[in-house]
Amino acid sequence: MVRNPLLGAVYRPGVRESSRLSRRAVLGLTAAALPLSAAAPASAEPTAVGGARLARRGVQTNGATGLPKSLTARAWLIADGTTGEVLASFNAHQRLAPASTLKMLFADTVLKKFDRTEKYTVKDSDISDVPAGSSLVGIKAGITYTVEQLWQGVFLRSGNDAVHVLSHMNGGIAKTVAEMQARARDLQALDTHVVSPDGFDHPGQLSSAYDLTLFARHGLQDPDFRGYCGTRVADFPAGGKKTFQIQNTDRLLTGAWGLKTYDGLIGVKNGYTSHAGNTFTGAATRGGRTLLVTVMHPATGSNAVYEQTAALLDWGFTHGGSVQPVGTLVKPLSEGGAPATPAPGHAGGQAAAGASGAPAEGPSTGRLVEGAAGTAALLAVAGGFLVRRRRQALAVRGASAATGVPQVPHQADAGPEEPPAPTEPPGGRHRR
Repeated sequence: MVRNPLLGAVYRPGVRESSRLSRRAVLGLTAAALPLSAAAPASAEPTAVGGARLARRGVQTNGATGLPKSLTARAWLIADGTTGEVLASFNAHQRLAPASTLKMLFADTVLKKFDRTEKYTVKDSDISDVPAGSSLVGIKAGITYTVEQLWQGVFLRSGNDAVHVLSHMNGGIAKTVAEMQARARDLQALDTHVVSPDGFDHPGQLSSAYDLTLFARHGLQDPDFRGYCGTRVADFPAGGKKTFQIQNTDRLLTGAWGLKTYDGLIGVKNGYTSHAGNTFTGAATRGGRTLLVTVMHPATGSNAVYEQTAALLDWGFTHGGSVQPVGTLVKPLSEGGAPATPAPGHAGGQAAAGASGAPAEGPSTGRLVEGAAGTAALLAVAGGFLVRRRRQALAVRGASAATGVPQVPHQADAGPEEPPAPTEPPGGRHRR
């Protein structure tokens, strides 16, 4: 490994500062995920996928004792990774912003499309549409990467630049978003509405503790997925023969920021945005048993999402064998799973038909894309979205000029309390 002359031995994600999204990116996101502002709200009635108990609000247990008392998350779920039995939950189907945990669905959708040894030389257009304030692994146009290295950028540093490169390799942002939505339908993740493949905050981008756990369980069946999410460090190309080291930001995996590594931890994916707060789906194996835990939006503290995950895993390994399940993680339709029935009045959070061409479940506004009138509406929404982004950029520039401090929205998996890397502005970042 060669020290990065700017960042030091351990690279931290930087911030891509761009004043606008490309017109192609805006149209792609809009076409794949309309309506941006009319998706199913987080307060919509939860689904009954996995069992009627999981559709209820509040803690759901059956014969459980000793549940952690310090849980402050808005939603959480613990399940047996082998049987799919849900051991306990809290607001399992509440729709919340997923942040970078949505990258699990991205991997479920795209991972098997490219051989890990395949090489790709990045073009400017592959990374020109990465949202301002994104967490980045540090991909540069003109450098050739292997697919394996790109996936390391996705899983270890939650690099939105790596996600966008892989998405363009896959045929573009719009195609990838549509395929992710179709994959969510196949997995019966009916709470999930995909707007962008990277998990960055966008109006209407939603998922749930139940759905994120489905993504993790399905992904962990793939050896490559399992290997990437459990990788602690890797050397990443810096151009020529130079590399810099990247480290996984899953604190239960690496023991960073005052936390101990969790014994038996497999992965899976953490996330943070200024809107979503902290989210995390973790998996661990002890004594031949694998448990999955998803924790979304704890009240305070960047370590809280990990501490509460660890507490639920401890409870599961200690008491989980003696409780009766309150639901189940359903099988994908493509693997023989019985179609789940949404709860009455559930809109499904599916604002756009997936790549399979299935009709959209949700508000009739999803039909805006049908016919000539739909095309006009699509262009109008896309144009408005672009205008808003440009206004935001101008406002950011104005704030920067007034204060002398660069201002950017931020996304980060490492947590909001982590200090910025030496080359980053002190105004914050979007970390995962």
